[in-house]
Amino acid sequence: MSFLQLEDKTIIIFGVANRKSVAYHIGETITQAGAKPVYVVRSEIRKEQLQNLLGDFPIYVCDVEHPEQIKALYEQLRTNHPEIHGIVHSIAFADYEEGPKPFHETAKKQFLRAFDISCYSFIAIANTLKDLLVQDASVITISISTTTMASENYGFMAPVKAALDSSLAFLTKSFSNFSKVRFNAVGPSLLKTSASAGIPGYVDSYLFAEKVIPRKQALQTQEAANVAAFLLSPRSSGICAQTVVVDAGMRINYFDNEVIRNTLSEE
Repeated sequence: MSFLQLEDKTIIIFGVANRKSVAYHIGETITQAGAKPVYVVRSEIRKEQLQNLLGDFPIYVCDVEHPEQIKALYEQLRTNHPEIHGIVHSIAFADYEEGPKPFHETAKKQFLRAFDISCYSFIAIANTLKDLLVQDASVITISISTTTMASENYGFMAPVKAALDSSLAFLTKSFSNFSKVRFNAVGPSLLKTSASAGIPGYVDSYLFAEKVIPRKQALQTQEAANVAAFLLSPRSSGICAQTVVVDAGMRINYFDNEVIRNTLSEE
């Protein structure tokens, strides 16, 4: 048995969009450890696009904006995968079509839709699939490294991710009435993914992160996936209701001398 002890464990993975996705890297990593990933994507079109990439592993369709689709997914999984050892929630959505705005100008509809897809779906999935989870299952989501850094381009998604982080404690507590299921999050710093490319100004922030991180290299998606695989495994059984920050030390180095000199020289 490997260190992660994931052999033959069924892990449901929501949110693969393409080869750059965090969810895809998690799936590849746990497969190498002997687990059996089951993928859930948003649409039939996405399923067709990913068929070759994901190989022979099962792919189901569920748009988490629609509760009836989550219920339908439960019935499919109950028939084909009645014992689930872990869930990966790697789903986020934000409407940035109008470009970055001051936070106080966030539209109600814009905010609530982001909350529904990016946060509430985590709760809805856990609740709907709870009867399929083994007693000591691990459920994880993908958050961010900090929700209090007021990045103007990220805007209203930071409070949404803060709510996602807070839900870990409440889900863990409520599930403890009938199980030992753990809820955790991986909180990576800036990653080079297709989803992040849609955030206004993200490329500049990513390049800045490379300057601030002590090793002068941005976090790699695989590094976040490695932490996710660990949290899914029995080896992390003592970690519960936590957001594990994975930022390659970025948070300790904002006052790096070189960054300060370069900033001041531009004034």
